[in-house]
Amino acid sequence: MAAAGVVLNHIARSSTDVKRLADFYQEVLGFERIDSPKFGEFEVIWLRLPPSFSLHLIERDPKSKLAEVPSTVLDPSALPRGHHISFGVSNYDAFVQSLKEKGIETFEKTQPDGKTKQVFFFDPDVDVIEEFNSVMDWKWVVGKQQANFFMKVRLTAEVSE
Repeated sequence: MAAAGVVLNHIARSSTDVKRLADFYQEVLGFERIDSPKFGEFEVIWLRLPPSFSLHLIERDPKSKLAEVPSTVLDPSALPRGHHISFGVSNYDAFVQSLKEKGIETFEKTQPDGKTKQVFFFDPDVDVIEEFNSVMDWKWVVGKQQANFFMKVRLTAEVSE
């Protein structure tokens, strides 16, 4: 039997510089810092994108054998088919312009429907982020509540072109 009432609680990211990563997500994507537990041995910063999405940034364990850079693709035009996190924005054109003004390298494309525009770029740890224009309300059911907001998170490889 599959789990019932499943909701996405948070995504956790490890980084050698959680402060730099937190600053990026706050400045570029509008996340807000929320209370974080104190683990003593390592630093964590919790961020929230209202109304309910959380991103937990955790100081990387220097003894970890996990790959430090998740994406080995450094060409943004190859990003749509790889693992990425995706957020919808209501001010797509202004947002893309602000990325360019910050010197962030991007790759833009439009879906075959001619309406959905996407921009792909890297965060400071070379993880892939996608932003898309919100051409419709994305409705997510959280328990018995329904929230209208322009955000979606994709954790699997996207195969659209």
